[in-house]
Amino acid sequence: MANIAGDGPVNTTISIEEPPRIIGAVTRIYSSLLLIGFALVPAYLIAYLAVFQDPSLKFENHLFHEVAIAAATLEGLFVTYVTWRCYMSSGEPLLRWLTLGFLGFVLVYALHGAFTGLAHSHIWLFLLYGPASRLVMSVLLLVGLLSYNEPPHAVERRTKPRPWLMWFAVFAVIDLAVAYIATSPIAGALAVRLLMEGGALVFSTLNVMALLLRRIRTPLMAIFGISVTSFALASLAFILGKPWNHMWWLAHVIFAAGFFLLSYGVVQAFLTTRSFSTIYSQQDLMARLAEAMARTERALQELQRTNQKLEHLAATDPLTGAANRRQFIQRVEAEIARAKRGGAPFSLLALDLDNFKKINDSYGHQAGDEVLCRFVEKCLEAIRPYDGVARVGGEEFMVLLPQAAMEAARMIAERVRDAIASAAFDSGTGRAVPVTVSVGVSEFGRDGDTIDTIFRVADERLYQAKHIGRNCVVAA
Repeated sequence: MANIAGDGPVNTTISIEEPPRIIGAVTRIYSSLLLIGFALVPAYLIAYLAVFQDPSLKFENHLFHEVAIAAATLEGLFVTYVTWRCYMSSGEPLLRWLTLGFLGFVLVYALHGAFTGLAHSHIWLFLLYGPASRLVMSVLLLVGLLSYNEPPHAVERRTKPRPWLMWFAVFAVIDLAVAYIATSPIAGALAVRLLMEGGALVFSTLNVMALLLRRIRTPLMAIFGISVTSFALASLAFILGKPWNHMWWLAHVIFAAGFFLLSYGVVQAFLTTRSFSTIYSQQDLMARLAEAMARTERALQELQRTNQKLEHLAATDPLTGAANRRQFIQRVEAEIARAKRGGAPFSLLALDLDNFKKINDSYGHQAGDEVLCRFVEKCLEAIRPYDGVARVGGEEFMVLLPQAAMEAARMIAERVRDAIASAAFDSGTGRAVPVTVSVGVSEFGRDGDTIDTIFRVADERLYQAKHIGRNCVVAA
């Protein structure tokens, strides 16, 4: 049956030309320089205070210091818990050491705030817990960075309480050791504060170097790198500063900024993959999005082909390939609407194979099926390219003839009848099967203006053709 051409699906895929490689390289370099410049912002502030500020100016406010340390301790405990939850979920080794780094910092640093009131009577007991906490944290962060991309820890290892309790004991021993050193003569004689702060500076710098040497460029690890750079610069500011002067306070601010930034990375991991290594960069996401869109496009094309096959199966007779009754009625309804708009005539042919039951009885149903298929082929050869054949019953067929009035339709019907009568139909036994067809013709408008009436008139004339002897056409 002839197809009605319609508007196909519009392809909305937009092809974006890739920029030149030199532009991509320059933008990557520019992005890297921006990150480096952002990470070194504290260095500019340190340089400014070192050159232009009077080091003798001080701001000594114990209550402010105690409140700030208390807030930092509470935030540190929260971030420690979030990091631990991420480790419990993903088992990523870096997160284990990051948890211990946060925990060690909090358990040591809290005493720096607790001993604020002793700043005049026991200065080292007040001062040493700050550099000790930063040294502990920088060492554990370096161990964690070196474990980056190692396989996840097993669930049994994550959930065992004994290793965690052991680390609590280690941090308690560190607190006691710092207290012992602070109350002994060696605290001032050996410049222990500078040694601890220098150690924190060295280990934080080693973190940055390891990150660069290993070429780790994921988004969260970029945050990690900027944070440990801030920790290194904070230690440098502590070394250059003295208690309560502006450089000393700036060092607190720089360290707090790095800590806040690293905690932001932890929260992002918690809200997404619970892992530092599987947070994708923008480039990775774009590549994955392009791949997913390509897969979706292929799936949609395959779905479209499947739907077209299903539509074809739903609209055709599975034996002969002719249109089925439902599809034929839709075509006729469309022709009626077109005729009412423009006045173009169309006609119908009702066809029935003569004595088809005898063919089935004499040669078998398989031979009958072959006759039906051959019949449709001969009809398609006899009608015009835009006409359509439909099987509406066992051996009953109809033909739609667009833009054909009664006389043209009668001539086409005679051509079909003659093509069938003169064609050779194989029975499968070597003997030819005699096949003829009777045809009734109706014209829209002349014989009725509804689908029911023109169908009924075509059927009535078909039966007249049967009654007067078969193998003939009745047109009026």
